[in-house]
Amino acid sequence: MKKLSKKESSSKLENFFSNIFNKSPKEVKKAKRLAMSHNIKLKDKRKLFCKKCLTPYRGNEKVRINKGVKSITCKHCGYISHYRIKKS
Repeated sequence: MKKLSKKESSSKLENFFSNIFNKSPKEVKKAKRLAMSHNIKLKDKRKLFCKKCLTPYRGNEKVRINKGVKSITCKHCGYISHYRIKKS
């Protein structure tokens, strides 16, 4: 198997995250490992899937905003992810 360069890996990750909604948790795990192996930051893309079970959010999760913190509850495993919201 040919080893990918950092540019090739980042373009592959961009393509992967453009249509993440029809991916499995196993595929998300592979993409995350690829990013980690090449030290590529996922930034806002990491908010597209559950931190615990790696299931992509498909729009049916529970979202709450309270005091500048966005809480997303995964429908698959029930894990609650918290993200700060930037104040403008």
